[in-house]
Amino acid sequence: MSLLFKKPVTSSLRHVCLVKKTDLSKSKILKTQSIFLKNNAGRNNQGRLTSYHKGGGHKKRYRLILFNRSDLFGVVESIEYDPYRSANIARIFSESLNKHFYILAPEGLKRGHFISSQIKKSEINLKVGNLFYLDSLPLGVFVHNIFFPQRKTGFARSAGCSAQLISKDHQYCRVRLASGQHRLFHLKTTATLGLVSNSLKRQITIGKAGRSRWLNKRPIVRGVAMNPIDHPHGGKTSGGRPSVTPWGRLTKGQPTRKRKFNKFFIK
Repeated sequence: MSLLFKKPVTSSLRHVCLVKKTDLSKSKILKTQSIFLKNNAGRNNQGRLTSYHKGGGHKKRYRLILFNRSDLFGVVESIEYDPYRSANIARIFSESLNKHFYILAPEGLKRGHFISSQIKKSEINLKVGNLFYLDSLPLGVFVHNIFFPQRKTGFARSAGCSAQLISKDHQYCRVRLASGQHRLFHLKTTATLGLVSNSLKRQITIGKAGRSRWLNKRPIVRGVAMNPIDHPHGGKTSGGRPSVTPWGRLTKGQPTRKRKFNKFFIK
Protein backbone atom coordinates (compact mmCIF):
# COMPACT_ATOMS: atom_id res chain seq x y z
CA MET A 1 0.00 0.00 0.00
CA SER A 2 1.11 3.58 -0.65
CA LEU A 3 0.08 7.10 0.24
CA LEU A 4 -2.32 9.17 -1.85
CA PHE A 5 -1.93 12.95 -2.20
CA LYS A 6 -4.70 14.99 -3.81
CA LYS A 7 -4.19 17.81 -6.31
CA PRO A 8 -5.00 21.03 -4.34
CA VAL A 9 -7.83 22.30 -6.54
CA THR A 10 -9.57 23.38 -3.31
CA SER A 11 -8.16 24.47 0.04
CA SER A 12 -9.55 21.36 1.75
CA LEU A 13 -7.48 19.11 -0.52
CA ARG A 14 -4.15 20.92 -0.03
CA HIS A 15 -2.92 18.88 2.93
CA VAL A 16 -4.90 15.68 2.39
CA CYS A 17 -2.87 12.48 2.79
CA LEU A 18 -4.71 9.16 2.53
CA VAL A 19 -3.79 5.50 2.09
CA LYS A 20 -4.49 3.95 -1.31
CA LYS A 21 -6.93 1.06 -1.15
CA THR A 22 -6.57 -0.10 -4.75
CA ASP A 23 -5.10 -3.45 -3.70
CA LEU A 24 -7.98 -4.19 -1.30
CA SER A 25 -10.84 -6.37 -2.43
CA LYS A 26 -14.31 -4.92 -3.04
CA SER A 27 -16.14 -8.21 -2.53
CA LYS A 28 -19.43 -8.21 -0.64
CA ILE A 29 -19.37 -8.61 3.11
CA LEU A 30 -20.03 -12.03 4.66
CA LYS A 31 -23.53 -11.84 6.13
CA THR A 32 -22.91 -14.73 8.49
CA GLN A 33 -19.77 -13.06 9.88
CA SER A 34 -21.15 -9.54 10.40
CA ILE A 35 -23.65 -7.83 12.68
CA PHE A 36 -25.23 -4.39 12.93
CA LEU A 37 -24.17 -2.19 15.87
CA LYS A 38 -26.50 0.63 16.83
CA ASN A 39 -24.93 4.08 16.78
CA ASN A 40 -25.71 5.59 20.18
CA ALA A 41 -24.11 8.95 19.26
CA GLY A 42 -22.36 9.23 22.63
CA ARG A 43 -25.51 8.68 24.74
CA ASN A 44 -25.96 6.19 27.57
CA ASN A 45 -28.95 3.95 28.33
CA GLN A 46 -30.79 6.96 29.79
CA GLY A 47 -30.39 9.00 26.63
CA ARG A 48 -27.95 11.45 28.19
CA LEU A 49 -24.78 12.62 26.45
CA THR A 50 -21.79 11.04 28.20
CA SER A 51 -19.28 11.01 25.35
CA TYR A 52 -19.24 14.26 23.39
CA HIS A 53 -18.24 14.76 19.75
CA LYS A 54 -19.78 11.51 18.49
CA GLY A 55 -22.65 11.00 16.09
CA GLY A 56 -23.57 10.67 12.43
CA GLY A 57 -21.20 8.90 10.09
CA HIS A 58 -21.66 6.46 7.26
CA LYS A 59 -23.65 3.31 7.97
CA LYS A 60 -21.50 0.21 8.46
CA ARG A 61 -21.55 -3.35 9.75
CA TYR A 62 -19.22 -4.90 12.31
CA ARG A 63 -17.14 -7.82 11.03
CA LEU A 64 -16.77 -10.69 13.49
CA ILE A 65 -13.01 -11.32 13.74
CA LEU A 66 -11.79 -14.77 14.75
CA PHE A 67 -8.99 -13.89 17.17
CA ASN A 68 -8.71 -17.31 18.81
CA ARG A 69 -8.41 -19.65 15.81
CA SER A 70 -6.72 -22.70 17.30
CA ASP A 71 -6.68 -25.85 15.16
CA LEU A 72 -7.85 -24.00 12.06
CA PHE A 73 -6.52 -24.15 8.49
CA GLY A 74 -7.58 -22.16 5.46
CA VAL A 75 -6.71 -20.22 2.33
CA VAL A 76 -6.80 -16.42 1.99
CA GLU A 77 -9.58 -15.37 -0.39
CA SER A 78 -9.11 -11.59 -0.15
CA ILE A 79 -7.74 -8.69 1.90
CA GLU A 80 -10.54 -6.27 2.81
CA TYR A 81 -11.18 -2.93 4.50
CA ASP A 82 -12.81 -2.89 7.94
CA PRO A 83 -14.55 0.36 8.97
CA TYR A 84 -14.45 -0.56 12.67
CA ARG A 85 -10.67 -1.00 13.01
CA SER A 86 -7.46 0.61 11.76
CA ALA A 87 -5.97 -2.61 10.36
CA ASN A 88 -7.09 -4.51 7.29
CA ILE A 89 -8.73 -7.91 7.59
CA ALA A 90 -8.32 -11.13 5.63
CA ARG A 91 -11.18 -13.33 4.44
CA ILE A 92 -10.36 -17.00 4.96
CA PHE A 93 -12.05 -20.14 3.64
CA SER A 94 -11.60 -23.35 5.61
CA GLU A 95 -12.20 -26.40 3.44
CA SER A 96 -12.31 -28.78 6.42
CA LEU A 97 -15.11 -26.77 8.06
CA ASN A 98 -16.64 -25.54 4.78
CA LYS A 99 -16.85 -22.08 6.32
CA HIS A 100 -15.67 -18.50 5.72
CA PHE A 101 -14.34 -16.27 8.49
CA TYR A 102 -12.31 -13.09 9.05
CA ILE A 103 -8.93 -12.64 10.74
CA LEU A 104 -6.57 -9.69 11.24
CA ALA A 105 -4.42 -9.36 8.14
CA PRO A 106 -0.66 -9.22 8.87
CA GLU A 107 1.76 -7.29 6.68
CA GLY A 108 2.69 -9.35 3.62
CA LEU A 109 -0.30 -11.69 3.60
CA LYS A 110 -1.68 -12.03 0.05
CA ARG A 111 -4.58 -13.67 -1.70
CA GLY A 112 -3.97 -17.38 -2.19
CA HIS A 113 -1.69 -17.78 0.83
CA PHE A 114 -2.36 -20.71 3.15
CA ILE A 115 -2.55 -20.08 6.91
CA SER A 116 -2.65 -22.59 9.73
CA SER A 117 -2.66 -22.87 13.52
CA GLN A 118 0.54 -24.71 14.41
CA ILE A 119 0.34 -25.37 18.13
CA LYS A 120 2.49 -28.51 17.97
CA LYS A 121 6.27 -28.16 18.05
CA SER A 122 6.71 -31.00 15.57
CA GLU A 123 5.22 -29.04 12.67
CA ILE A 124 6.66 -25.53 13.02
CA ASN A 125 6.55 -23.47 9.83
CA LEU A 126 7.58 -19.86 10.45
CA LYS A 127 5.22 -18.25 7.96
CA VAL A 128 3.46 -14.88 8.32
CA GLY A 129 -0.14 -15.33 9.43
CA ASN A 130 0.32 -18.67 11.17
CA LEU A 131 -0.71 -19.09 14.79
CA PHE A 132 1.70 -20.46 17.42
CA TYR A 133 2.18 -20.93 21.12
CA LEU A 134 4.81 -18.51 22.42
CA ASP A 135 7.01 -21.37 23.60
CA SER A 136 7.20 -22.68 20.00
CA LEU A 137 8.68 -19.46 18.59
CA PRO A 138 12.38 -18.50 18.53
CA LEU A 139 13.62 -15.42 20.34
CA GLY A 140 13.59 -12.10 18.48
CA VAL A 141 10.56 -12.73 16.24
CA PHE A 142 7.74 -10.18 15.91
CA VAL A 143 4.21 -11.29 16.66
CA HIS A 144 0.75 -9.73 16.99
CA ASN A 145 -2.66 -10.65 18.37
CA ILE A 146 -1.27 -12.12 21.60
CA PHE A 147 -4.50 -13.66 22.80
CA PHE A 148 -5.87 -14.67 26.23
CA PRO A 149 -8.66 -17.25 25.67
CA GLN A 150 -9.94 -16.90 29.22
CA ARG A 151 -10.10 -13.08 29.01
CA LYS A 152 -11.25 -12.88 25.36
CA THR A 153 -8.86 -10.02 24.66
CA GLY A 154 -5.45 -9.51 23.10
CA PHE A 155 -2.41 -7.31 22.60
CA ALA A 156 -0.92 -5.72 19.44
CA ARG A 157 -4.01 -5.64 17.23
CA SER A 158 -4.06 -2.11 15.73
CA ALA A 159 -2.50 -1.06 12.41
CA GLY A 160 1.27 -1.44 12.23
CA CYS A 161 1.60 -2.83 15.77
CA SER A 162 3.75 -5.77 16.81
CA ALA A 163 5.43 -7.24 19.88
CA GLN A 164 8.88 -8.83 20.10
CA LEU A 165 9.73 -12.02 21.95
CA ILE A 166 12.76 -11.33 24.15
CA SER A 167 13.36 -14.20 26.56
CA LYS A 168 11.83 -17.41 27.95
CA ASP A 169 12.01 -19.46 31.12
CA HIS A 170 10.31 -22.65 32.30
CA GLN A 171 6.85 -21.01 32.68
CA TYR A 172 6.78 -17.47 31.25
CA CYS A 173 8.25 -15.54 28.35
CA ARG A 174 9.15 -11.86 28.22
CA VAL A 175 7.64 -9.76 25.42
CA ARG A 176 8.32 -6.13 24.50
CA LEU A 177 5.08 -4.45 23.46
CA ALA A 178 4.72 -1.62 20.94
CA SER A 179 4.64 0.93 23.79
CA GLY A 180 8.10 -0.19 24.93
CA GLN A 181 6.65 -1.93 27.96
CA HIS A 182 7.96 -5.36 28.91
CA ARG A 183 5.37 -7.91 29.96
CA LEU A 184 5.33 -11.55 31.02
CA PHE A 185 3.08 -13.99 29.16
CA HIS A 186 2.47 -17.65 29.85
CA LEU A 187 4.22 -19.97 27.41
CA LYS A 188 0.88 -21.42 26.28
CA THR A 189 -0.43 -18.04 25.13
CA THR A 190 -1.18 -17.95 21.40
CA ALA A 191 0.20 -15.33 19.02
CA THR A 192 0.25 -14.75 15.25
CA LEU A 193 3.54 -14.30 13.44
CA GLY A 194 4.19 -10.96 11.72
CA LEU A 195 3.20 -7.28 11.97
CA VAL A 196 -0.35 -5.99 11.67
CA SER A 197 -1.14 -4.57 8.22
CA ASN A 198 -1.86 -0.96 7.18
CA SER A 199 1.22 0.51 8.89
CA LEU A 200 0.80 3.78 6.92
CA LYS A 201 -2.38 4.55 8.87
CA ARG A 202 -0.51 6.92 11.22
CA GLN A 203 0.50 9.20 8.33
CA ILE A 204 -3.08 9.98 7.29
CA THR A 205 -4.14 13.64 7.30
CA ILE A 206 -7.92 14.09 7.28
CA GLY A 207 -7.77 17.43 5.42
CA LYS A 208 -11.32 18.66 6.02
CA ALA A 209 -14.10 18.61 8.58
CA GLY A 210 -16.46 16.71 6.27
CA ARG A 211 -14.29 13.60 6.32
CA SER A 212 -14.44 13.61 10.13
CA ARG A 213 -18.24 13.67 9.93
CA TRP A 214 -18.12 10.58 7.71
CA LEU A 215 -16.13 8.88 10.48
CA ASN A 216 -18.75 9.48 13.21
CA LYS A 217 -16.91 12.51 14.68
CA ARG A 218 -18.72 15.73 15.55
CA PRO A 219 -16.99 19.12 15.89
CA ILE A 220 -15.30 20.26 19.11
CA VAL A 221 -16.21 23.73 20.43
CA ARG A 222 -13.71 25.72 22.52
CA GLY A 223 -14.79 26.73 26.01
CA VAL A 224 -13.96 30.41 25.44
CA ALA A 225 -16.41 30.43 22.51
CA MET A 226 -19.31 29.43 24.77
CA ASN A 227 -21.59 31.38 27.11
CA PRO A 228 -20.76 31.61 30.84
CA ILE A 229 -23.60 29.22 31.67
CA ASP A 230 -22.17 26.54 29.37
CA HIS A 231 -18.49 26.58 30.38
CA PRO A 232 -16.26 28.17 33.06
CA HIS A 233 -14.20 29.76 30.26
CA GLY A 234 -17.31 31.22 28.60
CA GLY A 235 -18.17 34.90 28.18
CA LYS A 236 -16.17 37.79 26.83
CA THR A 237 -12.88 36.61 28.33
CA SER A 238 -9.69 34.96 27.16
CA GLY A 239 -9.93 32.31 29.83
CA GLY A 240 -8.88 34.20 32.94
CA ARG A 241 -8.22 31.01 34.90
CA PRO A 242 -6.34 27.72 34.53
CA SER A 243 -7.72 25.39 31.89
CA VAL A 244 -10.63 23.40 33.33
CA THR A 245 -13.32 21.03 32.13
CA PRO A 246 -16.96 22.13 31.76
CA TRP A 247 -17.39 20.92 35.36
CA GLY A 248 -14.47 22.92 36.77
CA ARG A 249 -11.81 20.20 37.12
CA LEU A 250 -8.21 21.00 36.13
CA THR A 251 -7.15 19.64 32.73
CA LYS A 252 -3.43 20.46 32.54
CA GLY A 253 -0.63 19.22 34.77
CA GLN A 254 -2.86 16.98 36.85
CA PRO A 255 -2.34 13.20 36.67
CA THR A 256 -5.50 11.38 35.65
CA ARG A 257 -4.18 7.84 35.20
CA LYS A 258 -4.84 5.26 37.89
CA ARG A 259 -1.79 3.05 38.15
CA LYS A 260 -2.62 -0.44 39.34
CA PHE A 261 0.00 -2.97 40.38
CA ASN A 262 0.38 -5.84 37.93
CA LYS A 263 2.99 -8.52 38.59
CA PHE A 264 3.18 -9.34 34.84
CA PHE A 265 4.44 -5.86 33.89
CA ILE A 266 8.23 -5.75 34.35
CA LYS A 267 9.41 -2.49 32.84
